[in-house]
Amino acid sequence: MEMEPPTATAQEKSVRVINGRPVFFEPSRLKEAKKLLTGHLIVNSPDEPIEGAVALKTLWMFPKGKSHKDGEWRTTRPDTDNLQKMLKDCMTKTGFWNDDAQVVLEIVGKVWSEAPTGIYIEIIPIDKEGTRDGS
Repeated sequence: MEMEPPTATAQEKSVRVINGRPVFFEPSRLKEAKKLLTGHLIVNSPDEPIEGAVALKTLWMFPKGKSHKDGEWRTTRPDTDNLQKMLKDCMTKTGFWNDDAQVVLEIVGKVWSEAPTGIYIEIIPIDKEGTRDGS
């Protein structure tokens, strides 16, 4: 998906205390990030959700500034696990699978990129033996 990847993550949920009870909410920055991801994912979603176990390969490519080289690993926040959580939630919402618990194997990277920037995603259905389904 060619886009400028969001840096907001699911970890950014906030809490307020109302009438002595905690109420969790999503800040506008997080809502916008989810909206951006969902908008890009929906156009690529399958007709039917993928069934069974899948491997998910993701490369987050962020726009580089003057102090980074093209393809250099991004070792700053956000963390890959926090980026992935929001992405998988959005992929569930847009019908890639029924539940992100189906993702049993993940390979995730994040780099600085000259162009294009975006999120590159590969979903690989896997069988019970851990090989590609249909291989």
